[in-house]
Amino acid sequence: MQSETYRGFSVWGHAIKEQQEILEHERYAASGTVTKDGKFVQASGILAVVDSETDAENMGLEWARAWVDNHA
Repeated sequence: MQSETYRGFSVWGHAIKEQQEILEHERYAASGTVTKDGKFVQASGILAVVDSETDAENMGLEWARAWVDNHA
């Protein structure tokens, strides 16, 4: 999980590891979360499934920044 402060909000990018026994290689579901002053504001749900934990976290952060840009 990665987080940063963006325009007064805390934005989070999440990588949720898929079950290994089902898949041949590791895959990660990407999602994002927005909080402000320690309180939940919005979450994305699953954005995509990707091959890299870092890519999943970055995708979640990008979604969260875009949400702030469109709603704050």
